[in-house]
Formats: sequence, C-alpha cells, structure tokens
Amino acid sequence: MDEDEPIVVSAMAINVSIPEPLRWTDSRRGQEFRLDTLNVRMLPDGHLAAKAYGRPVEGGRGAYVSFTVPDRPELHALVDAAGHRAAQVWAAHRGLR
Repeated sequence: MDEDEPIVVSAMAINVSIPEPLRWTDSRRGQEFRLDTLNVRMLPDGHLAAKAYGRPVEGGRGAYVSFTVPDRPELHALVDAAGHRAAQVWAAHRGLR
C-alpha cells in the first residue's frame, strides 16, 4: 500500500444490546416486535445514526425488522456511550489475526 494514498473508510457500524429496562415494542403490518438491539453507524460528517432491531413478540421465525429509535434521552445516552466504547475498542485493536 502506498503511504501517500489516503485510506478511505466507507462505513463503520456497531451492534449494541439494548438493556432490558430500555427495550420497547413497536408494530409493523399488524405484528408486534420487541426491540432489543441497536445498529449504530457513523455518518461521513462524524455524527451517529441508529436503527433498532427486534423480533416478533409472538415468537416464531419472523423477520428481524428495523425500526426508528424513539427520541428518548436514555436511548440517546446509550447510543453516545456505545460510540465512545466502540472508539476505545477500535483504538486498542491488536491487528489482523
């Protein structure tokens, strides 16, 4: 790799478990979902964006569906803390195995 050539990172994303007290339900097409995971992405401008994912409350082989994260301070704090934690983990990486 040429040292003068900039490395372009096109995407960075992390998956974060939503703590039980912060989980919620939402519905799509008449089916209720329990949201238990966040996918947090860093946008090109350095801001974070998040989607929530969950499974049908009734169980079964339902799809893993994405939802908008509600505008709640405790969820904003979770996304912020997850971004900081991910930065620490990335900074401490030990190279390719």
